[in-house]
Amino acid sequence: MAKSAAATVTAGEREVRVSSPDRIIYEATERTPAVTKLQVCEYFAAVGEPLMRALGERPTAMERWPDGWREGMRLAIGTQDREADGFYQKRLPKGAPDFVETVKVTFPSGRTADELCPTEPAALVWAAQMGALTFHPWPVRRPDVDHPDELRLDLDPQPGTTFADAQRIAGVARELLEELGMRGYPKTSGNRGIHIYVRIQPDHTFEDVRHAAIGFGRELERRDGGVTTNWWKEERGQRIFIDFNQNNRDRTIASAWSLRARPGAPVSTPMTWERLAEITDPREFNLTTVPDYLADGDPWADMDEVAYPLEPLLQLWETLPGGELNFPPDYPKMPGEPPRVQPSKKVASHWDEDGNRIG
Repeated sequence: MAKSAAATVTAGEREVRVSSPDRIIYEATERTPAVTKLQVCEYFAAVGEPLMRALGERPTAMERWPDGWREGMRLAIGTQDREADGFYQKRLPKGAPDFVETVKVTFPSGRTADELCPTEPAALVWAAQMGALTFHPWPVRRPDVDHPDELRLDLDPQPGTTFADAQRIAGVARELLEELGMRGYPKTSGNRGIHIYVRIQPDHTFEDVRHAAIGFGRELERRDGGVTTNWWKEERGQRIFIDFNQNNRDRTIASAWSLRARPGAPVSTPMTWERLAEITDPREFNLTTVPDYLADGDPWADMDEVAYPLEPLLQLWETLPGGELNFPPDYPKMPGEPPRVQPSKKVASHWDEDGNRIG
């Protein structure tokens, strides 16, 4: 079959070249037709304005699937996983156009990288032309990459739970935020989960924001037995896990309006609280339906109008029992952190009271 000629997509004031525009990125499902590379690029151009509000001026990793996504394909685990079909691109590849800007970030290891920092919609369409389906922005902006301005509450359904369970817990979270004088902005994850964002004043560290998420999660646990903050999967049970570690440095959540590598090209879609409570299947929000959904306006359009102090959540962290929780395994050992060993494999006599292995 002859190779299709390149196409162009208008994004803002630029024309972005799209090679292999007819390549199938998502196969057809019972509810959605097949999606081509050109359609992916056109989608990101169509949602460019609200997408820029969500990740503009933020360090952003690209989740790239150069050959498209199919059932059974795998996302790389670590930089040495050469057999995977998709991967995270944290360093901007060579040859990017001049309008694609970067910002230097520092990883937990101390290493640095110049990461994509979108300043206009054309940069996102260019990334889609390079196979990016999902954008993963840091909760910081370019002027100050060490102090987050977003708290991200990740409601992650565990096996045996459903999207409806996450909806119920999101309602409890909304009530708690309102009691604390804060406003949360929810979105679907693009799968079964729900994310809630809170704009915060950028005067705290990543560790502070992580502690705020732990405190919030513990208060949710106190109010509803269907919530857990247990880091170890074997202890979570059939509950909604509040993934507090998503607030760490170099830990990101799929951005609002991003596509997800799932059947039917679903979108991580911002909602009003009322709309979130009504939906029965988040898959109805996908590449083909979201542009029309946006015609009624961006539910997150006013998020930047108020930035809240983090202190009410830090107060929960300081007063509720439980202490420090585990960090991800690629992090250095952190002060006060419990032992990094599964509870079912831990032998008490092998550890001292500070969580250090003996011998």
